[in-house]
Amino acid sequence: MASPSKAGVALAALREDLVGDVFAPGDPGYDEARTVFNAMIDRRPAVIAQCVDESDVVRTVRFARELDLPLAVRGGGHSVAGMALGDGAVVVDLRHMRAALVDPEARTVRVAGGATMSDLDRACQPHALATTGGRASTTGVGGFVLGGGTGWLDRRFGLAVDNLLGVELVTAEGRLVHTDADENPDLFWALHGGGGNFGVATALTLKLHELPEFSIALLLFRPEFGPEVTRTYRDVIAAGPDEAGGAVLYLTGPPAEFVPPHLVGTLLCGMLLTYAGTEEDLRKLAQPLLALPHEAEVVGAMPYADVQCMLDDPPGMRNYWSAEYLTGAPDDFVDVYCARGLALPVPTGTMHALFPQGGAIGSGPHEFPVPYRDAPWGVHPFGLWEDPADDERCVRWVRDVRADAQPWSTGAVYLNFIGDEGADRVVAGVGETNARRLADVKRRYDPDNVFRFNHNIRPA
Repeated sequence: MASPSKAGVALAALREDLVGDVFAPGDPGYDEARTVFNAMIDRRPAVIAQCVDESDVVRTVRFARELDLPLAVRGGGHSVAGMALGDGAVVVDLRHMRAALVDPEARTVRVAGGATMSDLDRACQPHALATTGGRASTTGVGGFVLGGGTGWLDRRFGLAVDNLLGVELVTAEGRLVHTDADENPDLFWALHGGGGNFGVATALTLKLHELPEFSIALLLFRPEFGPEVTRTYRDVIAAGPDEAGGAVLYLTGPPAEFVPPHLVGTLLCGMLLTYAGTEEDLRKLAQPLLALPHEAEVVGAMPYADVQCMLDDPPGMRNYWSAEYLTGAPDDFVDVYCARGLALPVPTGTMHALFPQGGAIGSGPHEFPVPYRDAPWGVHPFGLWEDPADDERCVRWVRDVRADAQPWSTGAVYLNFIGDEGADRVVAGVGETNARRLADVKRRYDPDNVFRFNHNIRPA
């Protein structure tokens, strides 16, 4: 740690040199700059540097190294564990770096490190192109992709990392490097699931796919129909094409136009069937589900970028999530899943989601550190609430979902879906053999582990 006088001189120089704004404790705007989407997170970084270009990022990283301070990276700020911030750290805040530049002929997009899913999806939609994105428009593209990346299109187009073509990265030395399949290939491999352990991703290039139409069927059921809904959805997905995706979920009835007023604030079972194609084909596929007695429905073609906003979190909520990836979803699992759904904390924003995998996820490249790829299903308890008095019951419920799923768990996990659950879960998220190789790459690019506010891979 540098002396106070040295730190003061260095901070003054950073304020002078940076194009973007710099915040330190006590500065006007500091508290706003350190707020992330999860209201349970309250951390006080030493410095927050709101970078506007790669040069600002390089300057900020070198400033942190000069003062021997750790580095945190903020893109969308959507990590449930608050990994965009660190007490006493220097935060490289990328929120002003949000450009998404589409090359429709090459079917690629270059996305700046602070871009959100909304930035990406809105840029691609006029060209009838898309790539696998997260299920909320406020999610940061960088953290999402580098962590693996699952979403409504993954069964059709693979995981987000399967579509990663190149990355511009500022290393722990403050050096800008390019990496792709041919240049710095070990680093490129590590960025396919190893997250923010290796530097600051200032730009990512992604492969795009044609998506001329996108359709959904969203149905709400009384909770007692949950087992029948879940089994029917499971069978529809098993017999359906890779274009089909979505989820079964338990939730509190939202105050939306299509929800009957008497169901708002009550426990419901929901089914979202997404389809990378026409409404006509969706309706044929969804017929067994549409035939079940339901309370509300929205069925039709919808712009993909709009669907991406459907699960957006309201700001200022408290969050606690986890996940388990499953060997299957047999009837005995469905019974356990639905029983826990009936115990969901209501009324809160908490959701109990069961996602299908398979398709292009399972058939994708297996050399990357994303070991959950082969699981056919994933269960994702998504705790979301407003009142701190609900902390205990909501956190306990999420943990109970994990415990319920253990008999069917593969042991692998998607790290973007969980908080800080310890080193063993990080290994489960990348695979044991991959973890050793990632540690070797970490030693080369960040031997001092200055990028440690993440699902951390310690240097070998």
